[in-house]
Amino acid sequence: MNTHAIVNRDERTLAVENAGYRWAYAFVVYALLVDVVYRGIVFQEAAWDLMALVILSGAVCVGYQARKKAMVKGWAMKAVLVACLGAAIAAIVALTHAM
Repeated sequence: MNTHAIVNRDERTLAVENAGYRWAYAFVVYALLVDVVYRGIVFQEAAWDLMALVILSGAVCVGYQARKKAMVKGWAMKAVLVACLGAAIAAIVALTHAM
């Protein structure tokens, strides 16, 4: 009898896998953001399709966590505040760029 049986999947394995997915997701999202900025500065083009991927991937993540009730208390108010702040910054940039 072998006392050193190999366990295929346990809680630690799942935690490490999820951490790897988290790092990969963060890398891809920030790479897309850098690409959007690069295209805007160098090629003078708006990469709204890539920006939409960043925003939609964040929405999927938040939607899944909200459905599973894994969000902290007051997350909706903070999300609205960040969205309003982002919209205000975008409006200021658009107005200064139009002048």
